[in-house]
Amino acid sequence: MNDTVDKLVIFLAKRDGIDKLVKTFQYVSKLVHWQIENTHPDLATRAKQWEVASGLSRKAFRSGRFLTGFNAVRRNPGPTTTFRLLAVLSNAGEMVYFFFDHFLWLSRIGVLDANLARRMSFISAFGESFGYIFFIISDCMLIQEGIKTEKTIIKSKMEESKDSKEKIKKIRVDRVMRLMAVAANLADLIIGLADIEPNPFCNHAVTLGISGLVSAWAGWYRNWP
Repeated sequence: MNDTVDKLVIFLAKRDGIDKLVKTFQYVSKLVHWQIENTHPDLATRAKQWEVASGLSRKAFRSGRFLTGFNAVRRNPGPTTTFRLLAVLSNAGEMVYFFFDHFLWLSRIGVLDANLARRMSFISAFGESFGYIFFIISDCMLIQEGIKTEKTIIKSKMEESKDSKEKIKKIRVDRVMRLMAVAANLADLIIGLADIEPNPFCNHAVTLGISGLVSAWAGWYRNWP
């Protein structure tokens, strides 16, 4: 009772799990739309509708998500002053992102004035990008600390002991998870920049599509049971 199907069911029961699945739909359909826009306009229109519907669905799933960042700062801000500051900055950005994302969603589905959408999108993307910068810095610092600790254990020539092997294994697993987090946050940062400061690179369908899939699949890896 712990095979791939069991793990998939557990994964999809989590809000992050279903979000990553629908995010995959969203950015696959974006790439499909770009690929067939000129050759099969009817199918491209359907792909675009799938992309838009997936994006709106994800916003609905994220209702109340801004409280996660608040609780993270409240319960586990970090072991040192530097990490506490990074936690406050990163989670504050994420809280702004998720909070204003509610208004963006409501304006896009017609509950609020549709003219608010652009402004809400900018504020949400700015908070998202701001937070991701500090999440990336924090993860890189923790990766560096892990590498130093691993080198210290190896230099002490105690890596053959059972406890040391477990510590090294734990450090390496944590490093992979943090590298996945950095990859996801960098990809989402590119998507955020496309909203804040539109430019040919960030706003290209291929850039956005690949960035979205990298973020989604890194999230799958990190959250897989």
